[in-house]
This record gives sequence, C-alpha cells and structure tokens, in this order.
Amino acid sequence: MFNVEMYTGTREENYELVIKQMQALLHDEKNQIANLSNASALLNQFLDRINWVGFYLMDSNGELVLGPFQGLPACVRIPLGKGVCGTSALKMETIRVEDVHQFPGHIACDAASRSEIVIPLLKDGELFGVLDIDSPEVNRFDELDQQKLEKLAAAIVEHL
Repeated sequence: MFNVEMYTGTREENYELVIKQMQALLHDEKNQIANLSNASALLNQFLDRINWVGFYLMDSNGELVLGPFQGLPACVRIPLGKGVCGTSALKMETIRVEDVHQFPGHIACDAASRSEIVIPLLKDGELFGVLDIDSPEVNRFDELDQQKLEKLAAAIVEHL
C-alpha cells in the first residue's frame, strides 16, 4: 500500500507512523508554507498510487488558492462550491470520490486523475484550506484512508 520501504506494518500502523513523522517534521516550525511544503512531500513519499497531493488555501477573496503541492501543475483558483475541493471547503467536510468523472462539476486539472479525497483544514472553527489527494485509479481511497488522513490533517493544522 505504501511506497516507502520502512512502512512494513499494517496499513493502520503505517498511517500512525507517518502521523508521528509529520508531527516531528513540523515540530517547532511556525512558517505555514514550509510546513505545508514538507507535509505534501511526506505524503507524496508515503502514499502509493497517487498522482497529486497538496493544499488549497482560503484567500481573502473567499476562494481557494493553490498552495504547496507535489505533482503536475494545477488549477490556481477554485471557487467555493465548485469541484471536489470547493465542495469540501463549502461543506467543511471530507469528500471521497470513487470516480471523479461521475462527480458533477469536477474540475479536471490532470486528466489522469480518476479518484480523489479532499479533507478540509479547520483551525479554530474557521476554514484554513483543504488537503487534496488525487489518484489515477478508480476507488483508490477507502474509509481507513479517510480516517487516518483526517487525523493527519488535524496534526498539520496544529502547526499552522
């Protein structure tokens, strides 16, 4: 499931290990761009069968703007309520999409993407942005991915 050889446990154990690694990586650093950059790099190394991982951040104009990421160039601005990221941000809830071609209003930044998970980043009850992960496989993300990625997102928010 994971592409780094050190992750040899169960999926649950591997997720818990990467959450601890994320906390250690972000510990004592307050710069948001540095923390989000390292978070996207760690997730890119940790997760297999993905083609994009990164962040969209709330802008003062009330839309999501591209933040640190790993993958092909991406859409820069996403209005709230548009696509998977904008819908997740508007609803302030995780959205897991088995096949993005079946999601009404999907914004196709990378034609190779087939499934997606978007986790809102909430800080003090306010929407800071979203964590977006795409895969070239249909139905790549399951309930365990969602639970652990939500926990990981919460760990990231602690350092923003």
